[in-house]
Amino acid sequence: MDDWGGLAPEILTNIISRLTIQERWTGPMFVRKSWLAVCRDPYLWSSFDLEPWFESYPESTQWWSPDFERKIGSMLRSVVDWSDGGLTEIRVRHCSDHALSYAAERCPNLEVLAVRSSPHVTDASMAKVAFRCRSLKELDISYCHEISHDALVMIGRNCPNLTTLKRNLMDWSDSSRQIGSVVPTEYLDACPQDGNTEAEAIGKHMMNLERLEIRFSRLSAKGLACVCEGCPKLEYLDLFGCVHLSSRDIANNVSRLKGIKEVKKPDVYVPRSEPVVAQTERYGHWRLYDERFDIQSMRI
Repeated sequence: MDDWGGLAPEILTNIISRLTIQERWTGPMFVRKSWLAVCRDPYLWSSFDLEPWFESYPESTQWWSPDFERKIGSMLRSVVDWSDGGLTEIRVRHCSDHALSYAAERCPNLEVLAVRSSPHVTDASMAKVAFRCRSLKELDISYCHEISHDALVMIGRNCPNLTTLKRNLMDWSDSSRQIGSVVPTEYLDACPQDGNTEAEAIGKHMMNLERLEIRFSRLSAKGLACVCEGCPKLEYLDLFGCVHLSSRDIANNVSRLKGIKEVKKPDVYVPRSEPVVAQTERYGHWRLYDERFDIQSMRI
């Protein structure tokens, strides 16, 4: 250990840069003070990506607890400070509104932001992202029910380089599929209803989008028309679970997109004249699009 302790800081930095965030966070930081100082080098923190970490564990209700959100927020604020404002990529889940605001205020060069499954992220923090992080290219706000179409308008107006938007929602059509889910019932019930309003915001203000994911959105043919008219550069469009769209609706509107390469269709069509819930039993081949969460083995 003494031999390692005598390594030049630049060599040690190079070694630590090859570790994953989990390895970095649970190992060298606790060896000695000099190693902790190296671990806080801004060079190591241009990116803060916890997504592989989240995907490595089975589900747990603890992911939706206030304590877990505080831990994620604490980690993000620490990384923001260590990066000295140099963060260009943030990929986390269950982020708090305060932590996201903290990052937006201090990281003006942010290009990638993914805060999916963050139930308490609101338009307030998204406004700070819009006005302070104008270089944003990719945004994932899937399963964030407190974010409204107003935030989409602000992002679109202020982030002209945005090419990827992920605004996927949970499968709201059949609550029976949620049995055993880690997602709180009250949160599932609060799923955004204004699919066309959001689609209009996207179509009017995000003209440079190339990739759009809006799974289980409640938009209709009118909303899809807004998207296809306003986003002519789209190459990838994910409409899985958008049950208010027919094959004809999709074909008529997507035909306007000259550069489109792939369209993921809703899989089924639920007639507008019949309730969605009444139809779900007849389409047993639907698959719930969700992610599995757990915190049992995570050390923060």
